[in-house]
Amino acid sequence: MVPNGTTAKRPRLAGIVTSYKKYLHPQHVIDRFLDGYGWNGTYHQPAMDVVTLYVDQHGEGDLFQERADRHPGMKLCSTIEEALTLGTGKLAVDGVVVVAEHGVYPLSPNGIMMRPHYEFFEQIMKVFRASGRSVPYFNDKELSWNWDWSKKMVDVSHELNFPLQGGSSLAVTWRVPSVEFPLGAVAKEAVSVGYGGMTSYDFHGLETIQCMVERRKGGESGVEWIETYRGERFWKAYQDGVWSQALVKAALSRSATLRPGDPNFTDIFPTIEQMKAMVPDPVAYHYRHRDGLMSTMILMNGMVRDFTFAATIEGQAKPFSTQMYLPMPDGRTTLASFFSPLVYNAEEMFLTGKAQYPIERTLMTSGLLIAGVESDKKGQRLETPNLAAVIYQPNPKSTFWRS
Repeated sequence: MVPNGTTAKRPRLAGIVTSYKKYLHPQHVIDRFLDGYGWNGTYHQPAMDVVTLYVDQHGEGDLFQERADRHPGMKLCSTIEEALTLGTGKLAVDGVVVVAEHGVYPLSPNGIMMRPHYEFFEQIMKVFRASGRSVPYFNDKELSWNWDWSKKMVDVSHELNFPLQGGSSLAVTWRVPSVEFPLGAVAKEAVSVGYGGMTSYDFHGLETIQCMVERRKGGESGVEWIETYRGERFWKAYQDGVWSQALVKAALSRSATLRPGDPNFTDIFPTIEQMKAMVPDPVAYHYRHRDGLMSTMILMNGMVRDFTFAATIEGQAKPFSTQMYLPMPDGRTTLASFFSPLVYNAEEMFLTGKAQYPIERTLMTSGLLIAGVESDKKGQRLETPNLAAVIYQPNPKSTFWRS
């Protein structure tokens, strides 16, 4: 099978989403393909058309009918097969946009919402195989809640020879300062500090680390084990130096939302006791890469509301650090501009027929989330031979937003 490559005509896209309501990921992504968005100081209208839309769950507050009324060139479909074939029995679109982040679905035994990324993927692959051809495929955020399914999605994309691009805005949004992790650098230790809960925002913290450290010398070597720390175990590990306090402070120095521990600002950083008072349920996913790099993803809900990164790099006296900039979470009326670079990179894939960054990054991040949740449930370190086999090279070109 040969993927759809560069074409003179406007690519026709099928949108496959779980829900279409205000402020949800499907709205932020599909709306940008339909209506355009601000980009680098001007208005940008994608050079492609969403011609079909399948919405899995319907309910109060749905927006898809209004969008279809306003965009008569987009047909609402009752099945994924119809959205891909337009009733012809064969693949009739040039690209697929899957956004399965929202909606209400059952929980897995480990407490991860079983969103239907893989079920959507299976139905789409059925059309690809029956049609004898495949097209570029964008998958918002994680691949699946199930590791075997996540791995199969990547394997099938290689088998059928189509670009599969995934992940979230964290890897492609603005950075403050606007810096890139040095390609080929020797990294010793890396941390990210963020907010939110497990099984959701942990993905963002893990992706914050992965999009950086994959650029180190040798590329990504795989992850041998992971251990999750919560509550008092977290604070003991922090004080015992299981991960670097200096790197945590370097990351926090980039935060725009850090709550001061002392109202008199006697020190910019809160003390341990002040942090304990602010953060009732801290979380750390601490893991070792096969080349010796140690990484730690930390969630400190109640103390920060952004995502920051810091790493120790050989030959640099000071830690490398930056913030993955997102609008403040209180701004519910925001246009969520950080979705713009995510959609822009998806557009580039649809236009060129080439993924803009390795799908193995999303596979690794999905796997780390799954393993981190399992380690927490078991209360012990978890060996990860599956993640040890995720070895890949980064795109040397930077893909984050620099405007």
